[in-house]
Amino acid sequence: MSSEKGSGHWWAQRLTAVALLFLGLWFLISVVTLQSYQYDAVSAWLSQPWNSILMLLTFATLVYHSKLGVQIVIEDYVHGQSIAPVSLRLNVMTHFLIAAAGIYAIFNVGFGT
Repeated sequence: MSSEKGSGHWWAQRLTAVALLFLGLWFLISVVTLQSYQYDAVSAWLSQPWNSILMLLTFATLVYHSKLGVQIVIEDYVHGQSIAPVSLRLNVMTHFLIAAAGIYAIFNVGFGT
């Protein structure tokens, strides 16, 4: 049973890494080709449907990939009956809060307040 969970985790890390290669390339090209880095220009760019969708996908994939990586570090290096489960829960909660804040920021910049 645990080997199935481990292989699923391994595949998820690899799939998110590959997705981040393509999404990161899109993001890099998009940022380089912006006319200006002023708030209004970035907001106008982010308000375009494909840009906002791809930005949300990029950010969500990045946060999930980070969560998976930190989880592996905790499982490998944090030992103890009480600290390991607490650390794993804190990892999930922290990444959830980061995701919520980032998604809020993307919507706020892209669609205004």
